[in-house]
Amino acid sequence: MGRQSLIELEAVLAIVRCGSFRAAALDLGLSTTAISNAVGKLERELAVRLFNRTTRSVSLTHAGRIFVAQIKPALEDIQKAMNTARSQQEVPSGTLRINAFATAAREIMAPLVLAYLRRYPQVHIDLVTEGRLVDVVAAGFDLGVRSANLVPSDAIAIPLGQVRRMAVAASPAFFENRTIPQVPQELLSYPCLRIRLPNGALFQWRFEKDGEELQIDVVGPMTLDEASLSRIAATNGIGIGYFMEVDVRDDIAAGRLVRILEDWTPPLEPLCLYYSNRRNSSAALQAFIALARDFAAGRLVRS
Repeated sequence: MGRQSLIELEAVLAIVRCGSFRAAALDLGLSTTAISNAVGKLERELAVRLFNRTTRSVSLTHAGRIFVAQIKPALEDIQKAMNTARSQQEVPSGTLRINAFATAAREIMAPLVLAYLRRYPQVHIDLVTEGRLVDVVAAGFDLGVRSANLVPSDAIAIPLGQVRRMAVAASPAFFENRTIPQVPQELLSYPCLRIRLPNGALFQWRFEKDGEELQIDVVGPMTLDEASLSRIAATNGIGIGYFMEVDVRDDIAAGRLVRILEDWTPPLEPLCLYYSNRRNSSAALQAFIALARDFAAGRLVRS
């Protein structure tokens, strides 16, 4: 058998981890053709098929399952050795991969991620946003950003300290000929912007006051799965929207949106940066963690 490069072995594990050649290519920052060629080359060298492929799915063959079980620990050892070497760097460099909810990514983008890149320009940040929860270690990420209640119990978490709330708002023009709702139940009589979750389900707006919790299944002219689209619709008077406060704070301050039911939207779980308890992490990761701790302690200017 000829010599195999790490990329061919990493390609196999990425396909198993991500479930498809296309997703593996995105995960590794390569083209689908490059991933397919790498796997094909490896299969020819081994003279065995590792994957069963159809137009709709990909799965490991019996030989593939045995192969993956044997190479995965070895590649993890290689990655640990590389991280050990990187940890000796004086200047952080390389790539940091971060997984976050889109709303969480927006919250940390300017005050933390961009501040980090200005300080350490030799580091590349690969920031992936997605609604589903993932195992950041198994998925090849260095860090995750989630609400505190969603952080795995075995992870090291850094509460980032921002007060986080929801905001219910509509444009001033929307309320010109309408009374302003005083309790969440009244929203059922108003056109609202519905929210579709990543799993396809419709989100019920959540409220709480004096120990009373409510979930309202609103109705309205639009269903959207992206906060920026809801913001555009709301500022143009189409309906009432339900947002992360940080996404519409400037619109409320400028008068483009009118906030309602504020007393029904108490603070949420704090946002946390989290990572696995592993030794010999890279200098880039150590520097990001240090900066996040400074941010959480108020030693960085927040924007």
